[in-house]
Amino acid sequence: MEKLDKKLLLPFVLTLFVIIADQITKALIVKYIEPFTIGVAYFGDFLRIIHVANKGVAFSMGYSLPLVLRRLCFGIVPLVVMILVILVYFRNKEFTTLQRWAICGIIGGGFGNLIDRFFREEGVIDFIDVKFYGLFGLARWPTFNVADMAVVICGILLIISFVIVFSKEGKKNA
Repeated sequence: MEKLDKKLLLPFVLTLFVIIADQITKALIVKYIEPFTIGVAYFGDFLRIIHVANKGVAFSMGYSLPLVLRRLCFGIVPLVVMILVILVYFRNKEFTTLQRWAICGIIGGGFGNLIDRFFREEGVIDFIDVKFYGLFGLARWPTFNVADMAVVICGILLIISFVIVFSKEGKKNA
């Protein structure tokens, strides 16, 4: 069996950090803030820390599906996808360092929310609530958590890194 390169394993520090930070913050919210209440507000009501649970996926889509279907669609299928992402991560030798770190951040966020889907009956705990000033017809952005932030931020970084790589390759081939 081929020995794993430390450069491939190091970005998984971010995966662990995201999972731990996500689960600790969710545990604190559950312990100290009653469900469906505002714990604290900052800058007027711009940023609120609240306690809500989401049995669906992004923007609560699918929350009304039967439990078995939710477990399959929002638990098992994403778990399989995460495993495939990890396999691709280790097999692909062309990812840049930034891409590897971004992928590991996405993996951490994915597993952070999967832990909730499998082990919290109430669903994924969300708690960061931001005023959105009517943009896109939203008074407030849908409530999110640390895992969601990691997926979005690292997803954006991953896309930017691919654009940079492809533009460099395009210039080389021109």
